[in-house]
This record gives sequence, structure tokens and C-alpha cells, in this order.
Amino acid sequence: MKLRILKSEVTNPWFNLATEDWIFNTLNPDSHTLFLWRNSETVVIGRSQNPWVECKTDKMEEDNVFLARRQSGGGAVFHDLGNTNFTFLSPKADYDQAANFTIIINALKSLGIDAILSGRNDMQVGDRKISGSAFKHALDRSFHHGTLLVNADMQKLGDYLNPHPLKLQAKGIKSVRARVANLVEFNADIDHEVLSQALIEAFCEYYGQTVAVEELDEASLVQQPALNKYYQQMSDWQWRFGKTPEFSHRIETRFDWGLIDLHMDVKQAVMQQVVIFSDALNVELIDSLKDTLTGIKYNKNDIKANLNELKQRQPDLADQIDDFCGWLISEIEN
Repeated sequence: MKLRILKSEVTNPWFNLATEDWIFNTLNPDSHTLFLWRNSETVVIGRSQNPWVECKTDKMEEDNVFLARRQSGGGAVFHDLGNTNFTFLSPKADYDQAANFTIIINALKSLGIDAILSGRNDMQVGDRKISGSAFKHALDRSFHHGTLLVNADMQKLGDYLNPHPLKLQAKGIKSVRARVANLVEFNADIDHEVLSQALIEAFCEYYGQTVAVEELDEASLVQQPALNKYYQQMSDWQWRFGKTPEFSHRIETRFDWGLIDLHMDVKQAVMQQVVIFSDALNVELIDSLKDTLTGIKYNKNDIKANLNELKQRQPDLADQIDDFCGWLISEIEN
């Protein structure tokens, strides 16, 4: 069995997740392939997760943190340059999940760290999680990827992965948090390059071969049309937000002009149905707000834009529309 080792020089998560899809869907599955990569500050959610439930999308936007949705399942994770991410691809007939974990454990052992497999997905040092994995299988190939915490910013992990409580009845998977640790706590000399080299050596040693590492960069997008196609998908709003499982959001407040009890049914990140109960005397205002919100993206920029247009059309309702808009945006952000 041939070996192939790919290493990304790019820290854009959409590029790296696109590379994963390119590897999984396009590369000939005639070899055991190892892909190593890391991302700039990013929250990566699973295929069936709701970004508004899993993370603080407003704070991420404010801090220029990426949101990425991967093709595989599992929970939300925070990536920064203190994470080393790994991907194994093998022909389905030769796929050996235990071998993948053995390679990682051997690599860590070479760096003086004794890690163990915990359950089906995770690895631990002592009782603290240092790695999580997810898996995907197709007709002729199998795929195993995950992350190793090297020197991740745990404070930011908490900042972005602990959302403010939303009154959401959401379908889809919710993340389960675990006690985590960085590998530098067990070996202060570890960084991404040191760990990557140890993984490459353990991979080659396990299979008894040595192969050259293929470096990937932005020029790869030009050279590989299929890779560029996957990049366009990964970076697209529709994939990152529009693929969110259906959910409902109910909020209420009282203004000096009346009570608002707002119900939004959201499907594919679009407010498909909006109901507003209110004791406001101006029925036209309530109907206009409901009609304006129905059919638009569950997105603060789209909400602002559409309510501003309503204000232009009905200047006599401008004060109430401003009240409503400010409140709704703050609720979606929080």
C-alpha cells in the first residue's frame, strides 16, 4: 500500500476543510494518506449543528473569528494556531481506525507524552482530553479526522463556544463539553511543527515506508479546480448558516407602545414563519413587522436592512420600528 503525506501551509479554515473534501471525494483511494493542517481562530461546527446554539456568532464577527461547518458530524470545536489537525484517508477495505490512533499515540510517546484512547472518539492524558475525532465512510474509502490541542487559547475556547442562553427549541446535535488540556502542559517544547514532524515519522514508521511531504498553499486552488469548487462551498454563507437544522426562537418584551411576543420558525437559516402577538394599538405596525421579517435570513444584517427599508416606507412608524429593530438584533446576538 502506497503512502501519501500532505501538509497545509494555509491557515484559512475554509481552504483546509475544502482540502479535506478534495482528499475524500477526489483523490484516488489507493493509498494511506495523512493530511496535517491548522487554522486561524475558527469555530468549526458539525454538519448537523446550529451555529446560534453552539457559539456566539456576534462576538466571532466582531473579533474576525471564522465560522466553518465541516462535512462530518460531531460537536463544535474552537481552532486556533495552537491546534494541530490531522486527517487520515484509506481505502475502505484497508481502513484501520485503531492504526490511526496508534500512530498518534506513538507520535506523542516519542515526545514523552503517554496518551490513551478514551471511548471511540477521544484521546486523553490522565483524565484530561487532548484530542477529539470524527469519522466518515463512503463506498470505496474511509476518513478519520480530528484535532490535537497543542497550545490553544483556552480562554477564547470558552469565549466563543459558550453561547448566551437563547430561547431556542433546536433540532440537531448539541456539543458536550469535557475537561481539556494542552500538550504543552506535558512537554513545554511542543509546537505545531514539532508535533507534525512526530506524526509524519510515526506514520511512516507504522507502515514501514518513507515518502516526501507534499506542501499545499493557495496556488493549489488554481491547480486543482475540484479543490477550488470545495473552497467556494466551504466559504459560502449558505453552507455555513443555511444548512442549519430547523429551529424556533421565541422572545418577548414590552415597549411603552405595547407588548411584543415574537415567534420565529427558522428553516435553512430563513425565517419561514413569523408570528407576533401584541397589545399594541397600531395593528398596521404589527402586520408590517411580521411581513418584513417573513422570508428573510436569520441574520442581523438582513434584519437591519429590511427594517430600515420598512422605516423609509413608513416614516410615521420610525420610532417604533427603531425600538423593535434594536431589541431584536440584541436578542439574536445574545
